[in-house]
Amino acid sequence: MAGIISVSRTDLAQRRKKLRRQRQMKIIQAIWRTFAITGFAGGLLWVAVQPVWVLKTPKQVVMKSGNQLLSDETAKSLLALSYPQSLWRIEPEAIANSLKKQPTIAQAIVRRRLFPPGLNIEIQERVPVAVTQTASGQNQDTGNKKITIGLLDASGAWIPLEKYTSLHPTRKLPSLRVMGVPKQYCPYWTQLHQAISQSPIKIIEIDCQNPANLVLKTELGKVHLGVLGSQLPEQIKVLAQMRHLSAKLNSEQIEYIDLKNPEFPLVQMNQKDQKLTPKTPKNI
Repeated sequence: MAGIISVSRTDLAQRRKKLRRQRQMKIIQAIWRTFAITGFAGGLLWVAVQPVWVLKTPKQVVMKSGNQLLSDETAKSLLALSYPQSLWRIEPEAIANSLKKQPTIAQAIVRRRLFPPGLNIEIQERVPVAVTQTASGQNQDTGNKKITIGLLDASGAWIPLEKYTSLHPTRKLPSLRVMGVPKQYCPYWTQLHQAISQSPIKIIEIDCQNPANLVLKTELGKVHLGVLGSQLPEQIKVLAQMRHLSAKLNSEQIEYIDLKNPEFPLVQMNQKDQKLTPKTPKNI
């Protein structure tokens, strides 16, 4: 009986020693882990503060628009960055947001580049589809209304002409013109541009100055559409069916084409009280 008690006490003592060794090993491992993490973090901090990780000139910024590489001058004019400054203090998201506020830029993605140190920026530029002309106020010198000229993209975003031409001095401007106050046509611009872009009839100008009558200047002459609404696609479709009208009528004799009611298109002639009323567009 005494032998059994003696063996049990010896076993318990060995277990206690084993547990103490395990606790000591865990403490040592925790200390080494702390030293390793602290050393690694300190090393990263030391590397980060080295002069090599500094944005010194605009040449370290690579800005691309699609497959086009923009010049250093363009990048410098678009970015509100001061040089030199630490690459780690630059906030890519803040730069992207500031770029998207530019009237010529729709989207922007900014990433830090470590080797070599710099920034990679990808932007999606707004592509103008029309030149806008808006009359407002009066010029004190001439007494005429002030004319503001700008550009419009497919989504309806307005771009100042000076801003666009300063960035792209060699690009051709769109041939389509839009007349009127932007707030009158911008809410419907996406629908309007989509319908017009699908028309086989060349449309040169969109006159939105009269909210009660949208007027198109086309290769067939002026076309009156009335109030812009849901029947616009049908009006453009009927206009396309009238593309051979110039072969039947002298375009100089046509004052305008009335498509306010696309089911009953009218051709208003220049001669007084002379009007052609076709039963269907294809009979013209």
